[in-house]
Amino acid sequence: MIDTATLPKLSNEEIARYSRHLILPEVGMEGQQKLKAAKVLCVGTGGLGAPLALYLTAAGVGTIGLVDFDVVDESNLQRQIIHSQSTVGKLKVDSAEIMLKGLNKNVNVVKHNTMLTSANALEIFADYDVIADGTDNFQTRYLVNDACVLTGKPNAYGSIFRFEGQASVFATEEGPCYRCLYPEPPPPGLVPSCAEGGVLGILPGLVGVIQATEVIKLILGIGDPLIGRLLLVDALGMSFRTLKLRKNPECPACGTHEIQELIDYDQFCGIAASAAVGPLEVSSHGVTPQGVNEIDGIPQISVEELKARMDRGDKPFVLDVREPHEYAIVNLGAPLIPVGSLPQRANEIPVSKATEIVVHCKTGGRSQKASLALKSAGFTNVKNLTGGITAWAEKIDPSLPKY
Repeated sequence: MIDTATLPKLSNEEIARYSRHLILPEVGMEGQQKLKAAKVLCVGTGGLGAPLALYLTAAGVGTIGLVDFDVVDESNLQRQIIHSQSTVGKLKVDSAEIMLKGLNKNVNVVKHNTMLTSANALEIFADYDVIADGTDNFQTRYLVNDACVLTGKPNAYGSIFRFEGQASVFATEEGPCYRCLYPEPPPPGLVPSCAEGGVLGILPGLVGVIQATEVIKLILGIGDPLIGRLLLVDALGMSFRTLKLRKNPECPACGTHEIQELIDYDQFCGIAASAAVGPLEVSSHGVTPQGVNEIDGIPQISVEELKARMDRGDKPFVLDVREPHEYAIVNLGAPLIPVGSLPQRANEIPVSKATEIVVHCKTGGRSQKASLALKSAGFTNVKNLTGGITAWAEKIDPSLPKY
């Protein structure tokens, strides 16, 4: 991976800085020089990308690439420790650079302030030795995987949800790729994003550090990387399990090599592309792009349209399908039936099946699923509120809290 014949020398300052590495026989001078010569791309500077980039920088990785185009929001600070109160509103790549340079003045930070797409992934990946995937949606995970296979770059993978995480190393010559584990994406909206389902703030630190460990092992060529293994992390039980993974000879990416170029991953995952929401940490599942009036036969209504109709006295029946603990944070006063129990409790809705019903959740994903369930139950006039209560708080009533 690293050409040892042209390894950069360490200065006296660097020798002192990395002394605890240098006295490890498995690292030593040559290993630290490999780290200095290495180039690692962190896809996302969110929950996983934060500890990942910080520990790689502290370890002495010479070049850290950052791909992100989001800005820092206060809600990020619960887990994204690379950002701070003082950088709220800044581009995440700029905020991350401040922290990384403050930690290690020797690091070369390369900022890619862009959405990772099929048009630019191969070009961006070409300059790096290892790719570390810290994203939170399926379309970008498949994109990263396929680009890694096509460019021959190992993929240090991590994912998190609520109290659980996963980590592995994909797309090496001898091991499986992400498609070997997940040949097909789940149906849109089936797996909520962290923005919908929540995540324990400490969990991405745990999984991100595991990713960083795997990256360093790959660079140094030591230990037993998670190639052909999937590490499962349960933070509540504080348990770790490892599943063996096999390379699928029929895999279209790393097996038959049927995939020769990057595809439309939004289409592959069955979702509508959104230019308003980044693919790196916030899933676009449940976010309806502007101008889309109907999805899967369910009409979409904006918060502005609903508010205007309510002001005119035209008040459809509004149904909240979030969870009780979310309702306690903020609500619009609408009746609550969580989406998971809706099929069994649809008879509790106190209006006829022909009455107009507007369904809402946090951002629009679960309410779309609930709308489809109501339609299957015979309700004929169901609409999904685009953007959910979050859009209502942003555009209609800023006094409401956002979570």
